[in-house]
Amino acid sequence: MEPGSRLYTELFKKCTELGKLKEGQMAHAHFLASRFQHYVSLQCTVVNMYAKCGDMELARKAFDEMPERDMVSYTMLITGYSQSNGFKEALDLYVEMLKMGLQPNEFTFGSALKCAGGMQSDAMGRVIHGTCLKCGYDNNVYVGSALVDMYTRCKRIDDAKAIFNGLECKNEVSWNALIAAYAREGEGHNAVELFSEMKRVGFNPTHFTYSSIFAACASNGALEQGKWVHADMLKSGQKLVAFVGNTLLDMYGKAGSIDDAKKVFDRLVKKDIVSWNSMLTSYAQHGLGEKAVDLFEEMRGFGFQPNKITFLCVLNACSHSGLLDRGLYYFELLRKYKLEPDITHYVTVVDLLGRAGQLDRAQTFISEMTILPTAAVWKALLGACRMHKNMELGAYAAERVFELDPHDSGPHMLLSNMYASAGRLSDAARVRKMMNENGVKKEPACSWVEIGNSVHVFVANDENHPQREEIRRKWEEIRDGIEKIGYVPDTSHVLWFLDERERGERLQYHSEKLALAFAILNTAAGTTISIKKNIRVCGDCHSAFRFVSRLVGQEIVLRDTNRFHHFRSGSCSCRDYW
Repeated sequence: MEPGSRLYTELFKKCTELGKLKEGQMAHAHFLASRFQHYVSLQCTVVNMYAKCGDMELARKAFDEMPERDMVSYTMLITGYSQSNGFKEALDLYVEMLKMGLQPNEFTFGSALKCAGGMQSDAMGRVIHGTCLKCGYDNNVYVGSALVDMYTRCKRIDDAKAIFNGLECKNEVSWNALIAAYAREGEGHNAVELFSEMKRVGFNPTHFTYSSIFAACASNGALEQGKWVHADMLKSGQKLVAFVGNTLLDMYGKAGSIDDAKKVFDRLVKKDIVSWNSMLTSYAQHGLGEKAVDLFEEMRGFGFQPNKITFLCVLNACSHSGLLDRGLYYFELLRKYKLEPDITHYVTVVDLLGRAGQLDRAQTFISEMTILPTAAVWKALLGACRMHKNMELGAYAAERVFELDPHDSGPHMLLSNMYASAGRLSDAARVRKMMNENGVKKEPACSWVEIGNSVHVFVANDENHPQREEIRRKWEEIRDGIEKIGYVPDTSHVLWFLDERERGERLQYHSEKLALAFAILNTAAGTTISIKKNIRVCGDCHSAFRFVSRLVGQEIVLRDTNRFHHFRSGSCSCRDYW
């Protein structure tokens, strides 16, 4: 007895829901031999089934074999490609569909806009937007949300905000799209504000919302805001599933609270490889190498297969903690798991050897690499040469960096400071001159600190903060105190042509020092102070922070682009190597 068309429809839908590709192929073969094989609606369901099961080759074949194609069949295939990152194929189909005279519906537009955003094609996105307006979808919430997401992925936040504000009806998708955009762009303050507004107007945050907010707080290091959002999530009764739990764990690690990160890790309903990697990364960034090694071995004991990222995390942890033998062992273990090291693993091993003072061995390691060394490899060696004052090898490493990445200001500044520290002022001037001639600009430094749920940003010699006079007086008081217990300004970090007094003064109002003075003014005694900086902390500020932690008896946590520095009682967790 031959099944009816309704039975085929239900069969294909069930295979789609359960992801049963093999059974779907069998049902498709039976359908092709039936009298219903020419039903367009059933053919569309087959295309959708293959697409949802992730086999776009079979979906395309089924689509191409259709004698008639309508808007629904095009939309199903376009949607399938959009969900499998086949953005170009989807947009080609979208254009073909328009040429056929078929009018897209809201789902066609939604998928096409997702593809334009995925390709970061602002031009294509605007064309699709124009067609949406012509077809009367300007107030459709589904299309509007897709437009918000598209413009944010094309980094046109103002356009996305304009679309969002113009939507007569908003849904969770439109709110989440803009919140996620703020998080991606590092605009944590705007993300949290929008989150609060979303709750005020009656929308309930989803796991996706919370994940985006935690990512935003992580990028800004906004620990108190992150804790507030975490508390809100707990009140809502949402479980710590891996998807949002991993982002929360990452937030606590990046915001400086390693204890909270570990608590989240321990409470995850189900841990995946991302969970383990995130915890390993947190330990590495905080210089807790032994704990990272123990966690890595625990992970292996539970039967989790480490991937390349896992090995990179544990290698970084070994490097930051000076665990030379253990780090080299893990580099060899990488291949035993049939994983080939990539450039990031090589960079970390060079850093590992460099921190241990084995500069010749690091250079030999570079010469024996199975892939061409990049600027990052030579930069790691240059950093080690700076630490161990090896001018000759440092200059050689710097030249290799300049060849491969001539516009990176970091290596230029490192080499210039190395020369200045060694008293080779003419060589330091030559490097500065080369920077000017090649248009290499040092990235402007800024530091920020979170006090009372507000993030305060400082730049060097900041004159804009409302407490600027108090901050300067406080820092001068602190400076007097630390000079009495041994602090001497390291003037090698200031332009060489200034006299010694001027050079010392130039150092005193770096952004992180102003942030520190502000934090001491506005926090209770004994409170841990957490400061973030957008570039590597200079040697003088690092030295000053060590003395300040001893003077005031407070722990100071400074996160720069390299790692976390925990200053306690006059010493730093990085052991003065960063």
